[in-house]
Amino acid sequence: MKKKSLLYIILAVIAVVLIAISVVAVTVISDINGTSRNGDVCRVTIPQGSTISSIANILEDAGAVDSALSFRIYTKFAKTGANYRYGSYEFKNNVGFAEIAKILSTQGQRALSVKVTIPEGTGIYDFVKDVNGKDVTVPGIATLLSRAGVCDTESFFEALSEISLEGKLLENANSEKAYCALEGYLFPDTYEFYYGDDNKKYAKLAIEKMIDRAEAVITDEMYKRANDMGYTINDILTMASIIQMESGQNGNEMPNVAAVFYNRLNNPDKFTTLGSSPTCYYGSFNPNDDDRYDTYKIKGLPPGPLCSPGEAAIKAALYPTENTPYFYFVTDKNGKFYYHKTGAEQNATINRLQQEGNWIYEYFK
Repeated sequence: MKKKSLLYIILAVIAVVLIAISVVAVTVISDINGTSRNGDVCRVTIPQGSTISSIANILEDAGAVDSALSFRIYTKFAKTGANYRYGSYEFKNNVGFAEIAKILSTQGQRALSVKVTIPEGTGIYDFVKDVNGKDVTVPGIATLLSRAGVCDTESFFEALSEISLEGKLLENANSEKAYCALEGYLFPDTYEFYYGDDNKKYAKLAIEKMIDRAEAVITDEMYKRANDMGYTINDILTMASIIQMESGQNGNEMPNVAAVFYNRLNNPDKFTTLGSSPTCYYGSFNPNDDDRYDTYKIKGLPPGPLCSPGEAAIKAALYPTENTPYFYFVTDKNGKFYYHKTGAEQNATINRLQQEGNWIYEYFK
């Protein structure tokens, strides 16, 4: 009797599960085919840059689909998402997923975009390098975006000033003392940026995209490492920006360069200042510059980054070469680095390089 009762219970549970699956299946199929809806006119607007998830939510909110999740799954398996366009649409809500996907792919407006590379070490502002007596202008992020047609420089700086310094990363920005709080927080990379008539809108989208990338690169482990070193992420980005400008694109030398600057910071009796040449000229764009970034005049680190450092420079700031005895370095015109313990050794190498015609003199204006 007990065995029969248990069997009946199992059969009943199976029956309930099958009924539930059938109900779900019918509901999903009705949603896909549009038969669950009444045929009313549905109007939706898909903003430029919308993700598949946000498009699905917009459709659900408008009554075009019953389930945003179902539409996302359909889009994934039908592989139609890459063709969706932004714009305003009007259609009956019972047309079904396939027809909605077709409408989104053939009507509206195709999003306009342009590929832009922000090199590692690029600042927000333009700066000029004096290389052996020749002025070389290095365009900043504002200029690069303007040249690419993403936005004009005025709209860029206006949008930049309206970014809220919230969240784990941006809360580190020095809004009180840095000339531009977001300097160093716009990650250098190659991006696909949207553009259009609304300059400020697309400037904001570009800025947010670069910040999102920075947030993805700077991991929880990096925050912990910075804290263990006694620094904030703003300090690390500041040091990384100096390492980037002093090392160029030579990632192999960055931990060694970092070690030299940390050795100076950790020996205040021997080095009262950090002494990095590029920092002397960072504030030249500011008519009210008071030398707060000049590491020949201030103690410790500047109030914020001087450019956008790449991942290698950030890692070098977090993990400098250990137990190095060097306090100086210099490079020749071929990019080779020479490290020294004393100023006399440093000067001797510079003199030799000058005599060999292998010397490069470079500083920022």
